[in-house]
Amino acid sequence: MELNNLSANWKKLQKSLQAEETSKPPKRKPSEGPVQSRLKRHKPDLGVKQTKSSKTTIKSNAMGPGASKITEDAPSAPSASLALWAEDNDISAKDLAAAYGTSLKSIALPDASYPDDAVNAGRSPPTVEAGKFIAIDCEMVGVGPTPATDSALARVSVVNYHGQQLYDSFVLPKETVTDYRTHVSGITPYLLRSARTLETVQMDIADLLDGRILIGHSIRNDLDALLMGHPKRDIRDTCRYPPFRKLAGGKTPGLKRLAKEILGVEIQGGEHSSIEDARATMLLFRKEKEGFEREYMKNWGLRRASNVDSEGVARKSRKQNPKKKVKK
Repeated sequence: MELNNLSANWKKLQKSLQAEETSKPPKRKPSEGPVQSRLKRHKPDLGVKQTKSSKTTIKSNAMGPGASKITEDAPSAPSASLALWAEDNDISAKDLAAAYGTSLKSIALPDASYPDDAVNAGRSPPTVEAGKFIAIDCEMVGVGPTPATDSALARVSVVNYHGQQLYDSFVLPKETVTDYRTHVSGITPYLLRSARTLETVQMDIADLLDGRILIGHSIRNDLDALLMGHPKRDIRDTCRYPPFRKLAGGKTPGLKRLAKEILGVEIQGGEHSSIEDARATMLLFRKEKEGFEREYMKNWGLRRASNVDSEGVARKSRKQNPKKKVKK
């Protein structure tokens, strides 16, 4: 009896063990590892993040060396001087630079009839005609105990409608210069040793402004620095032209931005050149001359004695005979 009972109990134990074995998950080989760990396995971090730009670079390299080279070697923007001369001569700035073997960044005008820029030369020779439209630009230095906010005139440049230099001079500030701002203005203590007095510059500029249309960018700042005025009806300010202001969301646009987006011209890459900035301003005006004149008409109406041709040269007006007095 006892053996029979033992045999029955053993059979029950075997059945229970078999049921437990079937309920457990099957064992895997150590080499296989957990399924989840295989799916989430990453490559070791080498310190370089894979961004969208890096993917683009890899993709362009896969297309061949030529494709990546096109992306890296984007065409350079020309200087304002070269762009203005190119427009006058109906030729691209790139072709112009290639023809004369010069750089797109060159600010020298490639024409013997255009005299080279002469820094601090004062008034240009009479052979350079001023015309009716002139552009001005100034460079400032910081003065006094708060040079970040207090400025004084240190250089002024004027060009004509074609970008030819009419005037360039360093100006000796009356206040003590405490920040030359050389990285932006290009002014150094050495350059100001040969500077003209403010009074001398004022007389020269007043002679150029007389009876002419003045082009500038934030021109009120330049006139304030010169301690001079000019009739509002004879001012064309590129920072106030509505289509240009739209680019800055209604705010005052920077000259560098306008030159880049409107003209495709590179300026103010480092130290500023007031001659180059004046040329960029004139070129902006020329691009939108009709628009500027429409804005002028809205504000001032017909201008008397507006006998000016498209290139800014004043036409000779006919002299009118004085009216004879009627005898009573």
